[in-house]
Amino acid sequence: MTIDERSMTSSSTIRSDEVARFNRLAATWWNRTGPMRPLHVVNDLRLGYVLDQIAQRFGRPVGALEGLRIADVGCGAGLMCEPLAARGALVVGVDAAANNIAAAQLHSKAAGLNIDYRVGEPDAALHDDESFDVLLLLEVVEHVDDVPAFVRDALTHLAPGGLLLASTINRTLRSYLAAIVGAEMIFRVLPRGTHHWAQLVRPEELEQAAAACGLVPGERRGMAYLPVVHRAWWTRSLAVNYIASFGKPASQQI
Repeated sequence: MTIDERSMTSSSTIRSDEVARFNRLAATWWNRTGPMRPLHVVNDLRLGYVLDQIAQRFGRPVGALEGLRIADVGCGAGLMCEPLAARGALVVGVDAAANNIAAAQLHSKAAGLNIDYRVGEPDAALHDDESFDVLLLLEVVEHVDDVPAFVRDALTHLAPGGLLLASTINRTLRSYLAAIVGAEMIFRVLPRGTHHWAQLVRPEELEQAAAACGLVPGERRGMAYLPVVHRAWWTRSLAVNYIASFGKPASQQI
């Protein structure tokens, strides 16, 4: 996500309560059976998709990431950063919650991985002249107040020919019942208040934000998650969780 709550300004695209909540949860990120268990299950599934999309975009074997520059904005404690860095990518992880970044740094150091973690909004944490081949916005846009502005700030750093992968939760009645009532209130596999239905992002809204930055839409794919057995799988339905890919034309300047 983005900056530490102590340095947020009125122009910030993120909510101070979201930063505070993730700071409180930071110590639990790497506990696969704790409050973040759903994220681990989803991340295991999503990693394969990310690797496949990168391979297709850059004409590489699946998992061959050597030399690719990847920025994970809203990286949490680095669940996606670590497997990408382990495969040779040059990874920068950005998050709003300072405690998340501290947890990420400790875990990556213990794993012997060199990952550049930073606290801050994309426009502050990423340098003006810095660009990336792949930009990840995974489970982050539903936690910001101004999605177009947040996406625009992040995409400023996507290199020509680059790839954007964004995942979030659709704003539908079904998502309210599944992601909020089911996951937070009934099964309690996510902490209460993890998601606010009004902030969930419809696929067309995400596509509009990306198109405003000159990106071309690629694939959309739905995902289902069953809290009772903690299993996730791909589905045709975009009604709840989904991931989308976008490409930046090679001729387009940053």
